[in-house]
Amino acid sequence: MKNRIISGVAVIVSGLLIALGPQFLFKVCAATGDVFMKCHWSAQAEIGAGALIAALGIALVIFASAETRLGLTIGVFLSGVLALLIPHALIGGCSMPSMPCRKISFPAITVIGILLLIGAALNALYLTRKKR
Repeated sequence: MKNRIISGVAVIVSGLLIALGPQFLFKVCAATGDVFMKCHWSAQAEIGAGALIAALGIALVIFASAETRLGLTIGVFLSGVLALLIPHALIGGCSMPSMPCRKISFPAITVIGILLLIGAALNALYLTRKKR
């Protein structure tokens, strides 16, 4: 019960930070008129990835079965990989290193994503040992 709540809440918070962080906390570059930069589209894609991670976190809190939670944790891990790939490989951001997306947004997403991957890996290890 305790692991279920702690891991679920941590995943929910991480998902919300990934989804809403580039929009409100560590904003990406502002649009110039009607022209949106690549980092804007990366932030939009992070909304979907973060929402998926948060939904998986809610499911981690709801379901009690270790096998189900293990499957959800694998989904969290893979969604975290997706959240990392969006700004670094799939869409990217501004080419200038001095832009806010390169200085603030993408490093924040990277730190949150790596912590999420480590937490998911540790939770998967815990759940496989608990299963035995």
